[in-house]
Amino acid sequence: MESKDGRVDNLEKGLLCDCEDDILYSASFQEAEDDFIKLKTTQWILYSLLLFLAWGFGVLMLLYLPVRRYILRRTIRSRKLYITPDAIVYKVIKPVPFPCFGALKKEKHLLLACVADVVIEQGYLQSCYGVYSIRIENVGVTRPPTDDVQIEGITNPQAFRKVVLTLLSNMKSEALSCIPEDVGSSRSPMMSNVGELVILQKLEEVGNSLKKVQSLIQERQPKASD
Repeated sequence: MESKDGRVDNLEKGLLCDCEDDILYSASFQEAEDDFIKLKTTQWILYSLLLFLAWGFGVLMLLYLPVRRYILRRTIRSRKLYITPDAIVYKVIKPVPFPCFGALKKEKHLLLACVADVVIEQGYLQSCYGVYSIRIENVGVTRPPTDDVQIEGITNPQAFRKVVLTLLSNMKSEALSCIPEDVGSSRSPMMSNVGELVILQKLEEVGNSLKKVQSLIQERQPKASD
């Protein structure tokens, strides 16, 4: 059974033109590949040492380290992140923990109109190796905020963010240019009334809640008297 997020993502895929000839910008991961592997290796060793001191399970993790590095290298080399006129497309092929059993393919399509911002992040260990992460935030209409896309190991994330924000700005400018002048002139008082409508709606919800509480109290009073 397909999940709600899966249905939304498939809908976006059907609406988008996923043609690589229409790519406006393509992000790169090759320059940061070695630093990314070093970062993940360091994290893995630290986790192994902690588990070794606790339960001795860290020995198995250290033995698994070569396989882990192989999976990481295959994963970052398969990543594709590019921007089309309509969307941000992210593709990756990640081998399973035991690569002999195959790999998992992931393809994510984000409508540009549903993108709120691109956040650049860098933790302490990431700064030691010069590795960056980006988080593509959704506007929260079709997906919850927890479904934001986070990608680590991208080269020059500032350029990627600049391209996305520029496209979003152009889309907003085109949308505003299509609004007639008479509608645009009356937009300000219309926007000022939005806050009043929200307050009235909240007050109505509070009033309904109070009525429900009052009705429950009245129903329980006869029982208490009996």
